Amino acid sequence: MKRVFIVSLLIIPLLFGCKKDPEPSKTPTLEERARDGLYDLMKYVYLWYSNMPTVKTSDYTGPEQLLEAVRYRPRDKWSFIADYESFMASMQGSFVGHGIRMGLDNANNVRVVSLYEGSDLWPKGVRRGWIVKEINGTAIAPIFISGNNTAYNNLMGPPTAGTSNTFTFIDPDNQEVTYTSVKSSFTINSVTASKVLDLTGGKTGYLCFETFIEPSEQELNEAFADFKASNVTDLIIDLRYNTGGYMSIAQQLASLVLTWDDTTKVCYKLTYNNLVGPEWNESFNFVRTESPLGLDRVVFITTRSSASASEVVINSLMPWVDVKLVGDTTHGKPAGMNIWGYPFPSDAVPKPDYKYVFAPITFEYLNSDDQGRFYDGIKPDVRAADDITHDFGDPEEASLQAAINLLEGKKSVTAEPVRRPTIWSEGNQLPTDLILGPSKEIGK
Repeated sequence: MKRVFIVSLLIIPLLFGCKKDPEPSKTPTLEERARDGLYDLMKYVYLWYSNMPTVKTSDYTGPEQLLEAVRYRPRDKWSFIADYESFMASMQGSFVGHGIRMGLDNANNVRVVSLYEGSDLWPKGVRRGWIVKEINGTAIAPIFISGNNTAYNNLMGPPTAGTSNTFTFIDPDNQEVTYTSVKSSFTINSVTASKVLDLTGGKTGYLCFETFIEPSEQELNEAFADFKASNVTDLIIDLRYNTGGYMSIAQQLASLVLTWDDTTKVCYKLTYNNLVGPEWNESFNFVRTESPLGLDRVVFITTRSSASASEVVINSLMPWVDVKLVGDTTHGKPAGMNIWGYPFPSDAVPKPDYKYVFAPITFEYLNSDDQGRFYDGIKPDVRAADDITHDFGDPEEASLQAAINLLEGKKSVTAEPVRRPTIWSEGNQLPTDLILGPSKEIGK
């Protein structure tokens, strides 16, 4: 599968925005130059450039402060600036920590929401649904109930390899077990669960997919190869915590649902502002994949955390197959960004000397029927709870059960309102609400 992201996405020269020579007595700092460079960039490529206020850049100390001053707040919650090295590591799946996410259930128990396979707790058998009673001898439920995220972060400690914490769990057999876990650096798995369910209508593939990053391509190929070998006739894709990532992976996942020769059909279109749009607007077809399933319907499990590239997959398939949603309304981000490394242009050899990643919102995406712009999210056909008391792929888990009932033509009964669990991760190491388009070179 052709990839146009990662390094090529970031090595993009900026060929405009020349400035007067600085006063000899005052050489601008890197932060000041980055601030000015970001402002020039956004005046040209920002989707809502015409809504940006005119500001005096010297009023702001760096690019982060400038971005907050000019972003179009009625729409833009997502443009960001990141450290280059950290961003690159995160998009390659690099993570430092225990690899655990926790949440508060309806009975005010803190439970494991998800666990990466690279965690040292994984081989000990810890899984989603286990109760977390204490961390380092401190009861964790009162911290979640109070909403004191600072106390939680202080208890967990920094995302530094070698930091250890002692967890007291209650396992599914109601046995109390205590494990000491050491934070380490590892590559996360983006496929959280993949299994084949034997339902009354036949074999159904279940895929829980967490993020659209570089390692995802191979993980998806392996999961769908198993689905194809098992002759699945239906598919449930669980995107409940998937906040986005690379458009190319979204294109791959959507294409895996269809047949191998559907590459003449439009998957999605990217539409830019009227300054760059005439040159940059582009349509992308579905691509040929290793194990396409050729299905005519698919069910997605979604929550308010299902964003960006997750919504691309859903929206792209709607004109071509019967798409149903179970769970909650999606996040509502029908827009995305290209990204630029700064300083630009860079001619450092052998590696660019980038310090920042600039990621302003630059485009909206539409499907082949020109549907999109769902800033309020995509509503589910069936509302269902995010049931953190059961593991991924357990047919008794509320959202998966509702998806199965939908496929089998059974009516799901869900109490209203559906309470959403409070879920905390280990810091914000991975970009969120992220959707990255192909590389763009700027000339003016």
